[in-house]
Amino acid sequence: MEEAERRVRDYIWNNQEKGARYLQRLVQEDSVRGKESKAQAIIIEKCRQLGMKMDIWEIGGEKLHSHPAYCSDRRDFKGNPNVVAILSGSGGGKSLILNSHIDVVPIGDINSWKQDPFSGRIENGKLYGRGSTDMKGGTASLLLALEAIINSGLSLKGDVIFQSVIEEESGGAGTLAAVLRGYKADGAIIPEPTNLKFFPKQQGSTWFRIKIKGKQAHGGTRYEGVNAIEKAELILKSLRDLEKTRNERITDPLFANIPIPIPINIGKFNSGDWPSSVPDLATIEGRMGIAPNETIDEAKMEFEQSIEALSKNDAWLTVSPPVVEWFGARWLPGDVDINHHLMSVLTDSFTKVKGKPPIIEASPWATDGGILNKIGGIPVVVFGPGETKVAHDANEYIELQSMLDSAVIIALTILNWCGLKEGGDG
Repeated sequence: MEEAERRVRDYIWNNQEKGARYLQRLVQEDSVRGKESKAQAIIIEKCRQLGMKMDIWEIGGEKLHSHPAYCSDRRDFKGNPNVVAILSGSGGGKSLILNSHIDVVPIGDINSWKQDPFSGRIENGKLYGRGSTDMKGGTASLLLALEAIINSGLSLKGDVIFQSVIEEESGGAGTLAAVLRGYKADGAIIPEPTNLKFFPKQQGSTWFRIKIKGKQAHGGTRYEGVNAIEKAELILKSLRDLEKTRNERITDPLFANIPIPIPINIGKFNSGDWPSSVPDLATIEGRMGIAPNETIDEAKMEFEQSIEALSKNDAWLTVSPPVVEWFGARWLPGDVDINHHLMSVLTDSFTKVKGKPPIIEASPWATDGGILNKIGGIPVVVFGPGETKVAHDANEYIELQSMLDSAVIIALTILNWCGLKEGGDG
């Protein structure tokens, strides 16, 4: 095994410029939602060059759309396929899913970018462009790891299932489609930008909308109406109290460095249409974090019960209770024991490469790992290059050294998790 590990490490270090150029090509393709096809073509080209068994399909159909975990405002995904490439093992080893998403978020204000958001410019060891950190850098590290194993002439016992999916940024329909297509494994790694930390636990989330009714009146006699904004203020305070209560229950030390493990964020507020009128409707929209050890339904119930309890203590809200709606995106939480064998193998690989043990924390955001974990029953660890602080921001970048380190760590993990075929290392 030591000789096999040396070969893949040497291959990656000797081909680091090739890896950077490949990542550059990926970043230069604008793969925002609905435009993933050209970037997927680059993925397909690479996997075919490596001789991997391909499965390329357009997601959709009643099985996907009717699934309780399905979340998307799209039903037509034509022209933008999911891609799965399989490196088949000889048998007798553990299987591993390497899951990445090809979709990126919009660029935002173009004037905030110093140059073309899809330039792929390399400067001072950093590669710039939308999606470089979230998460094409991670995708490139997976493919570089697989290339190193294949081109070093090594054969595995267990299967490796590489997935490049669409729709992660809007709820995970691509990964859900892969699970429903039958792709399962003994473990999974998702190389989201963790800054090379290990995230065995990750919060989920769901979007909410609260509609608060009031009673119109002239602003000069506002006492004759009921101001929906003032009633919304009560709701907002109640949500802050609920957030505090829910987070006080989080005692897992992996959340120790996260100030608010499962936040309730208010993202939008709308009310009124005339300064001299008492508004009769206020609308609050936001995101509710879900703990790794709870279900979305349990969190929703606690949320709704808190609003109901508040309403019973206010004369107006008792007769005109707020309406809670669940809409838009949602992500399932994920949870794997920190003593799981996949964590041990990853830790050994990390220590060999970095010369120190990894930092292990809970994820402050959700990923497709929740779908793999809760729907697929697969142990998932989120680990990858790049930092969240630059993801979704203008002038997004990734440090190429981080991508290379990730590739080596994942390559060593594949060798030790899947196992080497006897006689397959020389």
